[in-house]
Order: sequence, then C-alpha cells, then structure tokens
Amino acid sequence: MVISQEITQRYYKDLREWLRVLEANDMLVRVTMPVRKETELTPLVRLQFRGLPDDQRKGFLFENVIDAKGRRYTTKVATGVYASSLKMYAMGVMAEPTNEGIGRKWEKAVKEPIEPKIVSSGPVQEVVYTGDQLLEDGKGIEALPIPVEVPGFSGQIRTSTHIITKTPDGKWRNMGNYSGHVFGKIKLLWEISRANHGWIHWNMWKEIKKPMPAAIVIGGPPIFFYVASAKLPYGVDELAVCGGFANEPIELVKCKTIDLEVPAHAEIIVEGMVSTEYMEPGNAFGEYTGYMATDVLYRPVFHVTAVTMRRDAIYVHIMSQFPPSESSKVRLVSSENLYYKYLKYDCKLPGILDVAWHEMSQAQWCVIRIKKVNNAHPWQVLHCAAGYDARWGKFYIVVDEDIDARDVDSVIWALSWRVQPDTDMLVIHGRIPGLDVSAYRPDSEPREKEYPGRIGSSAVLIDATTKYPYPPTSLPKKEFMERAIELWKELGLPELKLKSPWYGYNLGYWTKDHEMDAELLLKGEHYKIGERLEKKRIYMDK
Repeated sequence: MVISQEITQRYYKDLREWLRVLEANDMLVRVTMPVRKETELTPLVRLQFRGLPDDQRKGFLFENVIDAKGRRYTTKVATGVYASSLKMYAMGVMAEPTNEGIGRKWEKAVKEPIEPKIVSSGPVQEVVYTGDQLLEDGKGIEALPIPVEVPGFSGQIRTSTHIITKTPDGKWRNMGNYSGHVFGKIKLLWEISRANHGWIHWNMWKEIKKPMPAAIVIGGPPIFFYVASAKLPYGVDELAVCGGFANEPIELVKCKTIDLEVPAHAEIIVEGMVSTEYMEPGNAFGEYTGYMATDVLYRPVFHVTAVTMRRDAIYVHIMSQFPPSESSKVRLVSSENLYYKYLKYDCKLPGILDVAWHEMSQAQWCVIRIKKVNNAHPWQVLHCAAGYDARWGKFYIVVDEDIDARDVDSVIWALSWRVQPDTDMLVIHGRIPGLDVSAYRPDSEPREKEYPGRIGSSAVLIDATTKYPYPPTSLPKKEFMERAIELWKELGLPELKLKSPWYGYNLGYWTKDHEMDAELLLKGEHYKIGERLEKKRIYMDK
C-alpha cells in the first residue's frame, strides 16, 4: 500500500488527496473516452461487482461525461472510490487491510470523537449559485452530471450521499446517508426511512411548524461516507466521529443561505429547506436490497436555496443497488464494528470474539462468535444484539469459538449440526421492515409497509452453539495437517486458502478407548483393535 509520508502524518484532507492515493496504489481507473451518464456509466462499473473478486475491484474517474441530449459536462464523475473492496475501505481509515485493523480504528473513533471546528472559508464555496442563478440552464443542480443508477428501470436520478440536519434547538447535528431525487431545477424529493435519525429531526421541525434546513454533502474524504452510513446511536454527531478517525477536528463553513455548517473541503454542497407542510409521491429506484423500490411513498419536498462547489468540482456517485456494492461493503464493515463495540463494551457481555454481517444479506444476516460461558449466554447475546436497532437484522446467529463467523460454509455447518429448530430458534416480532420486500406486497398501503400486520416484521434468533460435549471433528489432527502443508509446498502445488476448520480437534466427548484405538492405528497395529472389539461380541440367539 503506497501512501505518501506527508499524508500518513495526517488524514486525507479532501477527495482529491484520496484519489491520488488510490491512483498510486493502482486502484483508480481513469476513463477519458466519452461516456453517457444515462446508459453507460453505471453499467460499466457494475461489471466489476458482478464479475471480479473483492480484492480486484477499483474506483473509476470519468473525465468526459455526456448526457442523452448531447451535453458535455465539465464536472468529472467519481464512483466506486470509497468502498469497492475491503482493502480500499482499510486505506480509507488508514488501517491494515484486516477486519481487526479496521476494527481498532472504529473503536477509537467512536470512543474518542473530536468536535468539528468552524472556519471562515473553504474551497467548497469557490462557486456559489443562489436565487435566479439556480434557474439558469446548466447551473445549480443542472451543473451536476448525476448518472442513472439502473438504466432501464430507474424512474429518476438522485444524489445518494450524506445529508446534514439539526434539531430546532441546534443541540444535535446528524449526518446520514439519504438521497435527494431530482425533479426540477430547485426541487428534490427527500427519500429517507421513517425510522432514521434525519426523519426524527424532520418531525421535530414539523411540530413547531417550520421548514427544516438541510444540506447535501457530495465528495469528501472516505470517512464521511463510512460514518454517515453507520447506525450510530441516537444523539451522536457523526462529524465528531469523523474527527475521531482523522485525529483532528473536521473543518466546517457556514452555509450561504441556511443555518447549518458543512465540510469546508467537500466538492459540492446543495443547500435547501425541507417542507414540513406537504409531501409528494416518489417513483421507482434501485435499492440496496437488490430489488427496485416500486412504491409511491410520499416524501418531503427539498427546496434548493443554493448550490456551492469547487471551481473544478468532482461529482461522487455511490455504487449501491444490487449487492455486492459500495453500499453493501460500507454497511457490512460499519455494522460489524458498531455491534462489536455495543455488545462487548456497552452491554459488557463476556466472551464476544467477533461480529460478522454477511454482505449479500445486507443488513439481515448477523453471526456472532463467542466463547460460551453457559447455555444461557448465547440467548443473552442474541437478545442484546436484536435490541440495538429495530431496523436492523432478520437472522441473528450465535456460534462457538471454533466456528468462523465470516465463512458461510462454516456457519452452515454449525446451523446444520448444532441446532434443533424447536429449542434453539426463537421468532421475535415488533421489528421495522424498512425496505424488506418480503414483509409486504409492493402495492400495500404505506401504513402497512411501515409496520405490517400491526405487529411489525420479525427476526429469528438462533443459538448455533453446542449444548453438551460433542465428538471430535472428523479431520486429521493439527500436526498431521501441518506436515501435509509442508509436503504440499514441496510439491509446488497452488497456494492454499484454508478454511476453518482445517484440522481435527476435540469437542469434549472422546473416551480413553477411542484415544487408544487412534494411537494403535497410527502405529499400524489395527489387529489389536479387532482383538479388543472381539471381546465385546454378542450372540443373536441369547
């Protein structure tokens, strides 16, 4: 991993510095040929998520973007530049490219947040469009080459990035990853789950009958995306957590037309007021579940009051929709680290070894690896995990320490042979379905989608640990497998990527006779085993 000495002394100041690091590490593809934003841009990048392994995916920078009407944009488009791979994510937080290395960075940032600071100016306000300028062709929102996400199915274009809001009293700032659906030069629809913190802010402004100030942040260092996507606890300032990652305060500038502060070194800011008086229906767009969102859920209207940007701004598009994607990777890593901290340090539960959210499931399949204390311990862990956030998780599974929580085969093995469905599984209700298309018909009423069946959606808690001593795993003991590895290498065979378990071990039930027989077999004295067993002969007519 090539990172300049200057940069390693501090965090990436902005998107440009981050793109230079990606390029130095051969993780950025520059596309100079003309690419049409409605039909060609996202399909090209989507190919790597459907056809390349995680460690081969890269970011893309499109330098010659055109639209369906022949317009050529001066603004470049970057996409896949934050979380196309685990290695890229690790570089984004300046960590070793391992789950443990990233976890240490997350733990520090959440435990030691640093409040942002206000500065007088910043490059994000080098160009300012306000008032009638926003209505001029090619200015304001129209200056942004926003690509169509799912050509052939998408019903609108949208910004899918960080949106900053505040409570009316100004005491709590939130930066969440939501989206603005563009339907006019100064009109967006704000798409947000009814359970997210930004929605809580909107309801606070609605109660006092005032429109809510909001700012869309486009293009910054990767921690903005990582933190804004995370399910941080209610009341936490995401920009302070970003400061914890950066080891210094994030610099903010005051907006030009609304009472909010935004990152001074971002690429683009869209300022506006969100109506609390009326909403309008949306239409189809691609969601992170891997399905199109086809509802016409009513959404608040975002009235654009200003667009500010750098002179040579870069528009950043987040690859989401069908997993794996940028959004699935960032959701996986942030959820794993937040739940690990929550269970181990906030709940103070013993024996928490690992938390794995599996990428294809998005936010539905959580496996927790523990060093079990007693048979009640897994249920304590399961209930605490399910209680963290009613929007998150459909399958919670607790496994023993010998199971690799991150390997699907290992987890399936535990589910198959350590679970009795009638005693080791529990269905709980009262969950919020969010975008789970299995919870309601696409044409259901909005109220039914928010809380189906009047009891909400459900989740399954599964204790996939052993409840009593088991026989050893049916693999050769470790010393024999280690010798086999030496022979493998001597033969020049392909490099191995061993999966747990790769050697046999005792799980508590193994008699002295079993042990003695195994030793005799290793010595080639299997006849003696036959002699021992012959003494236990029984006769069928007695």
